[in-house]
Amino acid sequence: MDGQQNEEHATGDGESPAAGRRRRWTARRGEPRSGWFRALRLAGVMLAVAAVTVTGVVLGVLGGGRVDTDIGPFQATLTLTPTTDGGTTVDVPPLGALLLNSHDGPTRLTVRLGALDQGRTEALIDDPASIQRASQSAVEDVRSGVMRLGLRTVGAAVLATLLLAALVFRDVRRTAWAGGLSLLVTVGSLGAAAASVRPQAIEEPRYEGLLVNAPAIVGDARRIANDYTRYAEQLQRLVGNVSQLYTTVSALPVLEPAPDTTRVLHVSDMHLNPTGWQLIRTVVEQFDIDVVIDTGDITDWGSEPEASFVGSIGLLRKPYVFIRGNHDSNRTAAAVARQPNAIVLDNTTTTVAGLTIAGIGDPRFTPDKNTSPAGSGLTKQVAEQVIGVGEQLASTVRSSPRPVNIALVHDPASAGPLSGTCPLVLAGHTHARQVSKLPQQPGQMPTQLMVEGSTGGAGLRGLEGEKPTPLSMSVLYFDNKDKLLQAYDDITVGGTGQAQVSLERHVIQDPKAGDPVPVTPTPTR
Repeated sequence: MDGQQNEEHATGDGESPAAGRRRRWTARRGEPRSGWFRALRLAGVMLAVAAVTVTGVVLGVLGGGRVDTDIGPFQATLTLTPTTDGGTTVDVPPLGALLLNSHDGPTRLTVRLGALDQGRTEALIDDPASIQRASQSAVEDVRSGVMRLGLRTVGAAVLATLLLAALVFRDVRRTAWAGGLSLLVTVGSLGAAAASVRPQAIEEPRYEGLLVNAPAIVGDARRIANDYTRYAEQLQRLVGNVSQLYTTVSALPVLEPAPDTTRVLHVSDMHLNPTGWQLIRTVVEQFDIDVVIDTGDITDWGSEPEASFVGSIGLLRKPYVFIRGNHDSNRTAAAVARQPNAIVLDNTTTTVAGLTIAGIGDPRFTPDKNTSPAGSGLTKQVAEQVIGVGEQLASTVRSSPRPVNIALVHDPASAGPLSGTCPLVLAGHTHARQVSKLPQQPGQMPTQLMVEGSTGGAGLRGLEGEKPTPLSMSVLYFDNKDKLLQAYDDITVGGTGQAQVSLERHVIQDPKAGDPVPVTPTPTR
């Protein structure tokens, strides 16, 4: 007890024992040591503030560095992400991306072009001059979007840093330091990027995804761009021509379909051409189509980005029966199957609009090869695969509890084994329209093979020749009683850049024999 009293007395004026010990320790160590300790402690605080600031800025940029804006007819998303080498990425689904060495600094700008706005797109189509205005205003759209993105990013980074610092330090002064430092870092980073902008970088892009072929065909690309410009200027005429087709069809005396006639639209080989959807929608509406049948190659490479292309299926609001082509992957088929009105057949059957339809996908996946006519250039192994799927489908058709009215294959080379199993086989693949009868054995029912041209004009490949590949589709009329083909209309739209539309009607004199009678083509301009 005496020792404690002496120690308390030694501290003087009621000083606590702990405070006395700190004072005596400081006295023994001396003032220089105390200054070093304060400097070390200050450095630790500064490092902590810096760490919190960097973390807050990164979280703020990742969470808030994003704006949605309109760039011409596109709905685009601009985002900023922390990086070490700067630059700009332009995502163009489903084609891929362009990488531009546009600036330095610790920020990367990503421009993702989304869906086309229907209203603005139709306005461009109705007024060709507006296409030029839209291209000029796109630069201002991007500039405005980037400015808003910068302001939003600064605000998000500072706010995130303040919140994080408040949680970590629980000190107003240190929180203010972190907030000020985050403002300095963010503005400095964006300023460094702005100061190092290189406008000429857009002339030297690096390609990724499906766009990697662009540099190899730059000459063709320029011609394609010119063709598309002319095509955009004439799109409104195209729609009007299709309307004229409907009027022409109604006036033809050779066939007056009964009100209960089932009308099927056969399309094939879209190859990513968005123009095909415009034509399909018009024909579906004008011809009062009951079901759309697609015999494959809706995409070009079957990649994940291309899956967005099939979203237009849902807009048709009609049953859409699909089989894979050799350019379609399982991802493509899955994307089609996700559409609310789509049915994907793979050695299976379905009954739609009173018609029983069987179909099987192409056994190949060859997106890197040009489409070749059926049966030509095929190795023995590939030919066996192609014919084999026809044999598989023939077995499925024979075992179907309901008689199959239509069988679907992608390559007409698969159709041979289906002879005698059903009245009609539909195919595509060759990009050339053809109608023929399959060889039949005595006692077998006649089977007619109808090969559709390319509804997408063979995609970009259709623009490489002197004359673009025309867009083709057919309207098939089935009687409601026997579900046999009564007549069909072959619709042909002049290739991309042309506006001529023609229709050729064929009437089946004896549906059980499957012999068509051609009618004089009816062109419209």
